Amino acid sequence: MLIIFIRASILYLFIVVIMRLMGKKQIGELQPTELVVALVIADLSAVPMENLNVPILYGIIPVLTLFIIGEFFSFIALKSDKARGIIYGKPSILIEHGKILEGELRKQRFNINDLLEQLRIGGYPSLEDVEYAILETTGDLSIIPKSNKRPVSPEDLNLEVRQEELPTTAIIDGRILSHNLKLKGLDENWLEKQLSKYKITSPHDVLFAFITENDEFKFQLKDNTNSKDV
Repeated sequence: MLIIFIRASILYLFIVVIMRLMGKKQIGELQPTELVVALVIADLSAVPMENLNVPILYGIIPVLTLFIIGEFFSFIALKSDKARGIIYGKPSILIEHGKILEGELRKQRFNINDLLEQLRIGGYPSLEDVEYAILETTGDLSIIPKSNKRPVSPEDLNLEVRQEELPTTAIIDGRILSHNLKLKGLDENWLEKQLSKYKITSPHDVLFAFITENDEFKFQLKDNTNSKDV
């Protein structure tokens, strides 16, 4: 039993490292070659976990080989647009200037009901609002609306806007993130003053707190305390 636990732990950690090295894409964003590698890796790692007669290297070596092959294809695709088109395919235009391209739909095995569903999900219930719809290599549908249906931006109104900065997280589940405070030129003394200002006795009572770009302190208390947002 201990041997099974150790073998499973080793393979699990090894697969986690491999998947991290492959990048942070979600399953729906994987290219076909990447998805195949991920599925085969899962299958190969299961064999030495289930069968103690199979050496653990019989699972590690094939997985490592697949990872190297996958990285090789990624490198080639990065350096050559032609190779990328061969390995990953190319985006397909399904709607052009508001007109459905029937031939491309048929080629991509994409029926009109699927297309209309994806348009509704994207917030465009009417085909008249769409200028282009492009089926990406990941299977996602990119929708470009007609000019008169696009949201108004500050640039359209000739308004000058200030560049926004990301908020800085200060507390997560009662734990102070001192490193983040230092990035803002602040310290825990400043944080304690902010907490006392709102009569919070301990950071352990705070579920989440962050600092805005204007150095405003915002927080939410845990459910077991008097919930308060600012």
